[in-house]
Amino acid sequence: MATAMLAAGIRNRSARRSAAEVPADLPDFVRHPSPNHEDRRGVERPNLIVLHYTEMATCDEALARLCDPDAEVSAHYLISEAGEIWQLVDDDRRAWHAGAGQWGGVTDVNSHSLGIELSNTGITPFAATQMNVLEALLARLMVQWQIAPERVIAHSDMAPSRKSDPGRRFDWRRLALGGLSVWPDKATSTRGRFIDHAAAFGYPANEDPDDVLAAFRLRFRPWHDGPADGVDTALAADLAHRFPVDRAGHTT
Repeated sequence: MATAMLAAGIRNRSARRSAAEVPADLPDFVRHPSPNHEDRRGVERPNLIVLHYTEMATCDEALARLCDPDAEVSAHYLISEAGEIWQLVDDDRRAWHAGAGQWGGVTDVNSHSLGIELSNTGITPFAATQMNVLEALLARLMVQWQIAPERVIAHSDMAPSRKSDPGRRFDWRRLALGGLSVWPDKATSTRGRFIDHAAAFGYPANEDPDDVLAAFRLRFRPWHDGPADGVDTALAADLAHRFPVDRAGHTT
């Protein structure tokens, strides 16, 4: 299965663009092959997209590490703060970006996913140009591989006890407005337990509930602290109702 090359250039796009509207143009990007990849296991095509930040001082340092055979880490794409894109691993290959974790019933997230790294230290806002390019890349990949918005997740979503990227400064609501991810409605029902609703949406059921709550808030209530409350429960219940995953980790 060959990876389609992305077109050059960029165009203006509405923040509310549907993911079904494939952008005609993307910035020129560089193929910079990483040796860190292998065959996908048990699946032929990606059905998830996982977003990361590099947590490194510069994009050059991140690029070097993602291509270092001794580091044993990689991603399919890396986007700089200035909007440059490097493709490090072909889409049909298994990159080493997710590590141990789970989303729904998917325990080998690397085999099921595309990994996109955003050059960011983890403590600074994401550059506007970088976000524009990410939106264009996501729209193209989601249509090409038929990946639904609810299948675009954070690294912290599938590994809440280990990871916090892309962090609380990442604008998930912006992606959802563009049809590139999902956002909970202002639901009012607080029935059931937060952790059960979160697991029904996709969060790992075997992780520490406090870690799952922290990961959920990083994405949906990024500056909120304290024990789980009725708002957390209602938001998780809404997501679980609209985007439940089956045992294989796919949305039903």
